[in-house]
Amino acid sequence: MALRQGDTGYPELPAYQEAMSDFAQWQWGWTFDPADATLVTDVVTGMRDALEAVSRPGDGVVINPPIYPPFRGVSHDRRIIEVPMVDGRLDVEGLEEAFRTQRPAAFLLCSPHNPEGTIHTRAELEAVAQMAAQYNVAVISDEIHAPLAGSAHVPYLAVEGAGNAVIVTSASKSFNLAALKSGLIIGDAGIRANLRPMVSDGASYFGVLAHSAALTHGRGWLAEASAEIAGNKALFADLLRRHLPEIDHSPSEGTYLAWVDCSPLGLSNPGEHFHRVGRVRFNFGSEFAQETASFVRVNLATSHEIIEEAVRRMADSVAG
Repeated sequence: MALRQGDTGYPELPAYQEAMSDFAQWQWGWTFDPADATLVTDVVTGMRDALEAVSRPGDGVVINPPIYPPFRGVSHDRRIIEVPMVDGRLDVEGLEEAFRTQRPAAFLLCSPHNPEGTIHTRAELEAVAQMAAQYNVAVISDEIHAPLAGSAHVPYLAVEGAGNAVIVTSASKSFNLAALKSGLIIGDAGIRANLRPMVSDGASYFGVLAHSAALTHGRGWLAEASAEIAGNKALFADLLRRHLPEIDHSPSEGTYLAWVDCSPLGLSNPGEHFHRVGRVRFNFGSEFAQETASFVRVNLATSHEIIEEAVRRMADSVAG
């Protein structure tokens, strides 16, 4: 439609901000003013933009490994403080100690968590908000997987006491729009005022149109996709039980990813083994934390046939 009309200019109107605000109210019962959202290139770039707005090179930044590798990339010139997940959940006591003793400038929260797939509870997020206020830590919450998590997700800015914080989000993961660049930084006016002046210029106008249309008109499709992914998670877990019973795996709550501990197989590098011997490619656990080299991250946003073939190849590579 845009091409037919010759509408190939700049994203001047707040269509994306309004679409995300309406979606948030519909999905989570959370209301924010579209004027409190700033257009950015995408979520990873937006995280870097937000981090630059609240910190300087050398400042401390807290992350929760195992973590999506770009969290380290956007923090490359900051002092990374690791507070690992414990049994797949936030270590609230560990965060308090890190905030108190390390005095970080920022906490990069991944919500839902990638790769664990954890949906943080309201109580956990309220504890984070209380600690962040006490120790003056800015919270930057990556919520790119949130639309697929459904109503179980709690937006960080929807919890009591969540100040000095922004959410960085996009429709790209949920609607497979990553090639159409567009994201939003939502929240604290002071943080957004410190963003670099041209922060919105990287967003694609086609991205704005596509993301807005998806959030507004694609809700039925999203519900169907979420149900299909839930089925894929159950199928994958069942196939592992049948063909690789040594692996103890349960489906994650949020995201379309499976975080699989392959240590019972006795492989020094399971990701490399499955790729080299089984000819099936997963993300290596070592990309998310040095301590999780025995894990692989599996993308389950695909067909039953591909999932079945992947597990067959995993099993054959071990047996053979």
